[in-house]
Amino acid sequence: MRNLFTPVGSLMHVILLAILVAVHPSLADTPPPNVPEGFTPLFNGEDLSGWKGLVANPPKRAQMTAEQLAQAQAQADESMRAHWRVVDGALEFDGQGENLCTAKGYGDFEMYVDWKLPTAGDSGLYLRGNPQVQIWDTEHEPLFKHGAKKGSGGLWNNKEHERFPQANADKPVGEWNTFFIRMVSDRVTVKLNGVPIVDDVVLENYWEPGKPLPTTGQIELQSHGNTLWFRNIFIRDLNE
Repeated sequence: MRNLFTPVGSLMHVILLAILVAVHPSLADTPPPNVPEGFTPLFNGEDLSGWKGLVANPPKRAQMTAEQLAQAQAQADESMRAHWRVVDGALEFDGQGENLCTAKGYGDFEMYVDWKLPTAGDSGLYLRGNPQVQIWDTEHEPLFKHGAKKGSGGLWNNKEHERFPQANADKPVGEWNTFFIRMVSDRVTVKLNGVPIVDDVVLENYWEPGKPLPTTGQIELQSHGNTLWFRNIFIRDLNE
């Protein structure tokens, strides 16, 4: 038997890989994740472990009894499993249902996340349960009135502090983008595809304006009535 590490064997390996990619193009679009040093995967690339469905908003959840919250969470998780699934190593949302939430709450942290949108797509990331680091199709004209041309990554729901990114660093719709997000206290820094776009800006408390931002809370992948994809989600808890 010929050694596969000989030049001929290596050539056969390349040919076989090319055939696999031709038959399954998603293989070329889903590289194996490399966990950044000091970070932990939030998504294992296989199932929805570590995630839960959305129950109301932070103030409303705080008013629920333990029994009410458990019942609502069971219903939310059932809905989550109906609309979020794992396809080719990525989280895929079918455009219906609610946000996907981390089972654990986080205070100060750094995270990486890859995301991809369809044409006219709109989404975002909630930090400590608060909206949001904005994601949208920056070339979709109906969204221009909301500031889409300025790019993704801004803290769009801010009223008093800066809400738009410093630059449009989005890749064309249908391509993967990468956020790096750092949150310390109520301040957020964002890089999109390696470009600094938000520099230590306060994220305001959307649910209870004027009150301090919660010190901990879940991270959410926002549903917005269209298909979505997320992958390679890594976090470094700065409170540990």
